Amino acid sequence: MLTRKQIGFYLEDIETPIGKTVNLTLTGLILLSSASFIAETYPLAEPVRFKLQTLDTVLLIVFAIEYLLRLWCAENKVKFVFSFFSIIDLVAILPFLLGFVNVSFIRIFRWFRILRLIRFLELKISIFRISTEDGVIFSRILFTLLAIIFVYSGLIYQVEHPVNPEGFGTFLDAVYFSVVTMTTVGFGDVIPISEAGRFLTILMIVTGIALIPWQLGDLIKQLVKTANQVDSVCQGCGWSVHDANAKFCKMCGTHLDMGDRATPP
Repeated sequence: MLTRKQIGFYLEDIETPIGKTVNLTLTGLILLSSASFIAETYPLAEPVRFKLQTLDTVLLIVFAIEYLLRLWCAENKVKFVFSFFSIIDLVAILPFLLGFVNVSFIRIFRWFRILRLIRFLELKISIFRISTEDGVIFSRILFTLLAIIFVYSGLIYQVEHPVNPEGFGTFLDAVYFSVVTMTTVGFGDVIPISEAGRFLTILMIVTGIALIPWQLGDLIKQLVKTANQVDSVCQGCGWSVHDANAKFCKMCGTHLDMGDRATPP
């Protein structure tokens, strides 16, 4: 029987086989949920749509149980409830928690579920064996960009489709609009007509302006920093880039073998 401390550990751990399996499973369920949402925006046979809605309900229950487990395992429950990741988790399961209330607009919160992948970004970095700091920063930039496009596309589709089904007929139409808007191409063939859609468009542009250049700045700083670094694979953790005069790995503290170092780039 797992104790509360063990459950809390495995929900956060990405190193042990059990922890990695738990977090990989949760990541897969989030991606499956997102794929189900996208599929629902297309014309489907009623039996297929019913199965997708059933799947969505099951996944919401799983995410709600996960949230309650994390709350139960938290040492400081007040701090947990108001933490960034916890707020994302709560927003993601609001449709389930408020399902008894007949408020149709609450379904808009389902698009925030993709942001739960932020919690597992370190796991994805570990899986794809990204061992350099510039690679880690680049992966974060890529995820941020994709998350902004996905979330805002979903939100804009949710508010525009009922009033503008020709322009925003499917999720792909909303993605197309988001991409051409964020890249400042702006063909103008698809535009939001509702006030909510226009407001979301403004928020999307502001979010992109605020987050992407900030992370690009971190990447540029890292690229400048790597000019004074050498390739030296750590035998302890596998981190491959260290300062030219480093004697110990900055990630795990393992002594570095001077003979394994390459010449600076």
